[in-house]
Amino acid sequence: MKLLKLVRNTAIALVLLFAVIFFVSQMMPTKDDTFDVLPTGVEAYIYGYPLVSMEINRRVMTNVAAPDGAHTPMGQFARMRTFPTASFHEESAPNADTLYTMAWVSVDKEPWVLSLPDAHDRYYLFPMVDGWTNVFQDPGKRTTGTGPQTYAITGPDWKGVLPAGVTEYKSPTNIVWLLGRIYCTGTPEDYDAVHKMQDEISIVPLNSYNKPYTPPPGTVDPSIDMKTPVRDQVNKLSVTEYFTLLARLMKDNPPAEADKPILARMARIGIVPGQPFDGSKLGLVTREVFDEVPAIAQEKIKLWTKEGLIFGDMKLEHGWAYTTKIGIYGTDYNQRALFTYYGMGANRPQDAIYPISVGPNALETYTGEKKYVMHFDKGQMPPAHGFWSLTMYDKSGCFIANSINRYNVSGHDNLKSNPDGSVDLYIQNENPGADREANWLPAPKDTFVLMLRLYWPDEKDPSILNGSWSIPPVKPVE
Repeated sequence: MKLLKLVRNTAIALVLLFAVIFFVSQMMPTKDDTFDVLPTGVEAYIYGYPLVSMEINRRVMTNVAAPDGAHTPMGQFARMRTFPTASFHEESAPNADTLYTMAWVSVDKEPWVLSLPDAHDRYYLFPMVDGWTNVFQDPGKRTTGTGPQTYAITGPDWKGVLPAGVTEYKSPTNIVWLLGRIYCTGTPEDYDAVHKMQDEISIVPLNSYNKPYTPPPGTVDPSIDMKTPVRDQVNKLSVTEYFTLLARLMKDNPPAEADKPILARMARIGIVPGQPFDGSKLGLVTREVFDEVPAIAQEKIKLWTKEGLIFGDMKLEHGWAYTTKIGIYGTDYNQRALFTYYGMGANRPQDAIYPISVGPNALETYTGEKKYVMHFDKGQMPPAHGFWSLTMYDKSGCFIANSINRYNVSGHDNLKSNPDGSVDLYIQNENPGADREANWLPAPKDTFVLMLRLYWPDEKDPSILNGSWSIPPVKPVE
């Protein structure tokens, strides 16, 4: 009896001991728990940020019954007819150079056929953006000329035969964003010419190619938030909502072969394509800490603006920050997330470079209380085959109302040269006078931001792509 009692007591003690050990193991972080899971979660969040953002953006932009401004049902074009004004606040950093012609298509069931008309030598480009924000094809004047063109956008798993005269562009993902841009001067006559070209651009499913086709009306989902900016909607997703959505999206939008290492790390914390994220598998303390992943990752994305100058491909010269690593990101997940955070749909560097300046140097910001001059020596205007423009925004990335309704200056304007052939741009709040108004970029009374666009930058000297051309500084007038 004493032996049985001893065995029973020993068994109870062992059970209690194992219970304590289990509880402590769940409460106390270990090398393979919080200290490993948290950084992996942050890395996974940044990795998936473009795909999740693209999906939320698609939901918002296509949640209409018929085309309405920048919104349009899946498989239909939104044709922007005029440039935005200072009252436009739907997205940051709009341009007053090109009119957008945009569509979202899903190529999971069958290809979609894009028909582009004769552009009559007009500059345009039609980048095709996959679910990870990479530009996988970019037909347009630079790459394919301006004659009539027809392309079939096929899904990653599609195999079949296309009609004669149709070129296949295989998308790495099932979701595709067509982000066409057509250059326009903004005059009534040029608006009419571009509108005619926009109306001739078409997208149809392959089974309706060369047949009469009427797109079905879109389905409106009242649960979709149409007011909150896309970035804010993504950023407020809980860690479980975010990773569950990411895992689902990865099933239909397969990661690249080069992503295998990070996918293996993500799988160890329960993030697997096609499977719901299950945070209950994490320890108690780890689960609580893991909830902070979105906030930490978002700060890390924003910090890459500065860290990229040291560790990445970001450049800073004369107060201008820019990069030539855009449009195709490979495994540079920080860079990809950064450009998603501040504006999806960046072109390849051969198509466009977007230098930004918030001040004449690292210690100052631009203010309408001062006057500035941007001086270009003779023969040193921005080298771009398409066009260049200098655009001004407020601190929120919106156009700024001014007395002459001018939001940018460009090489297509009738800029006035100095006697020696150089050109000065006057960036200030007050009109510089009739003899200088052609070169005036009106500024607000408070702070502002400048963006220089170079579409189809020259690839030979002088060129911003190889560093043989430098952006001149914007200097305050003493």
